[in-house]
Amino acid sequence: VEHSDNITLSDSNPVSQNVFIPGINFSYLQQGSTLQANVNGTLQYTDYFGHQFSNQTQTQLAAQANWTVLPKRLDFTVEDYAGVEPVDSLASNAPNNRQQTNVLSLGPTLHLQFGNVMRAQVELHYLNSYASKVKDFNSSRGMAAFRLYRDLNPTDTLSLNLESQRVKFDHSVATTTLGGVNSTIATPDYTRNEAYGRYTSTLMHFNADLLLGWSKIDFTHARSDSKPMARITLGWQFTPHHTLSVTGAYQFSDAAQDMFLQPGQSIVNITNENPTDVIYNPGGGISTGNLVIDSEVYLEKVLQATYTYHTERFQLSVAPTYDKLSYLDSATFNQSTRGGTISADYRLHPNTTLTAFVNAEKLTYTSLERTDKTYRYGLDLGHQWTPHWSWHVSYIRQVRNSSALAQSYHENEVFFSVVFRR
Repeated sequence: VEHSDNITLSDSNPVSQNVFIPGINFSYLQQGSTLQANVNGTLQYTDYFGHQFSNQTQTQLAAQANWTVLPKRLDFTVEDYAGVEPVDSLASNAPNNRQQTNVLSLGPTLHLQFGNVMRAQVELHYLNSYASKVKDFNSSRGMAAFRLYRDLNPTDTLSLNLESQRVKFDHSVATTTLGGVNSTIATPDYTRNEAYGRYTSTLMHFNADLLLGWSKIDFTHARSDSKPMARITLGWQFTPHHTLSVTGAYQFSDAAQDMFLQPGQSIVNITNENPTDVIYNPGGGISTGNLVIDSEVYLEKVLQATYTYHTERFQLSVAPTYDKLSYLDSATFNQSTRGGTISADYRLHPNTTLTAFVNAEKLTYTSLERTDKTYRYGLDLGHQWTPHWSWHVSYIRQVRNSSALAQSYHENEVFFSVVFRR
């Protein structure tokens, strides 16, 4: 149950609202010889009391499944990622500014073995992207890849990767919402070709995933563009209580690709919920993302780090972030984001945990000459009173100061949630 004193995040006309949010989190893990699967998801129903807003049913899903058709020869893989994203990224996260998105990938993978340390695989995948309201996001994609692997030792692997992807949008001309105004934009199809080398190392207290190569975008009846590409993921547990992870990327991307897991990422098992997650998703619910849902390709520059200190009763996490997007076709949404989160969990009692967090973000739209400074902080008290039952009480406050007209706001939220877990 949620109470908000400004559910529409309005600058001048706040609406106080009570919301009832029943939902279910589910997970499935299978590591068999024929089927390997990892599925985590949330199904949620949002009931706005007083009928001031339409009730909503929302889904969040991260699913990977692999069917071994012929052992060590042929696999068939399926991946699906669903979430909730804004309709208009320049407007506030009001109940009527949300839509369901989904990205699906499926296809065969052929494995080839050349001796004990050399192997290869050939992939052919079909991809589909869908948004319930922004139709120019909807697309069909075909992807082919050839990968050659060499095991340097039991912990280190080097690979050469060639990928080609053809993207065809369902609507060659579509209507999108920008700052509350509808505009018509072209959605040209394109081909993306990439060639890169990748090095991975997995040690007991250190892991590395390094990628370096070249990427080229060829638009239909339009110009092409090419850039070097690089991705890095490092993880280091330098003492039993201290860990540090760093991720970075310089690459072409788009909204659909950003919904897929990137190298170094993994599906988080919801049943092993981190107490800090309750602050962002009280009761394990669904939060709205921050992607610009459209058909455009952008050059992405990302750098993120997370430092964690933990003991038996206390955990501290510090996570600074930097993200810059430069769009190839239209500069309207060119943006840079700087910010970070500090969170702390303290176990007051073996079954009672107090969590606090502070998040700050500065988002600048270069072409629009707009800057949003958003601050979010909160407290959560959680108690596990039986092996299956727990409750949480949370308070969250968020404030935005924007240079755009009528886009500043402040909101106070109070949550009470009861969770049954098996």
